[in-house]
Amino acid sequence: MGGSDITLILGGVRSGKSALAERIARASGRAVLYVATARALDAELAARIAQHQARRPAGWRTIEAPMRLASAIAEHAQPGEFVLLDCLTVWLSNRLVEGVDVGRDPATVTEAEWRTIEDAAVTELVALCRQARAQGLALALVSNEVGMGVVPASPLGRRYRDALGRLNQAAAATADAVLLVIAGLVVDLKQIARPVILFPPE
Repeated sequence: MGGSDITLILGGVRSGKSALAERIARASGRAVLYVATARALDAELAARIAQHQARRPAGWRTIEAPMRLASAIAEHAQPGEFVLLDCLTVWLSNRLVEGVDVGRDPATVTEAEWRTIEDAAVTELVALCRQARAQGLALALVSNEVGMGVVPASPLGRRYRDALGRLNQAAAATADAVLLVIAGLVVDLKQIARPVILFPPE
């Protein structure tokens, strides 16, 4: 990975996507800035975070950016660095929770309000990618593919699933490479993607 390349790494839970992102970062030969979006809200999550921290090389710098990704990277990343952002999934969850007033029933949030929250997240992600290119950063974005499982039972869960799908599409559109990880195996989606014409032109 050279220049200001952007890679989106997708996969399910325990698919190996984070480990792949870390291998790519090591292989880049660049200084690495690890951007963590998770908050240790309970003991189990804190243990997961600690496992991730333990396997990072000592020379990597780490910042926590649960909300404002673009500003955090602008402040901390040095030109030419490799930025590993893990992950968009948790970041979007943080954004959705912040976007709904505390104590409010998510079922009462209007379609327009949800759309505003989604639009803001997509806008920030696109701005982040443009910023990375301007700074000459190599950027790896880790995200979950959640649209292949059971339909969430709650309105908030369904909103989250839909919003993450839209965010992943925006990331894929701007990324130079999109890697899908399934059971530790990697598929390069942009290498196998082909234009599809659903209807003949009129």
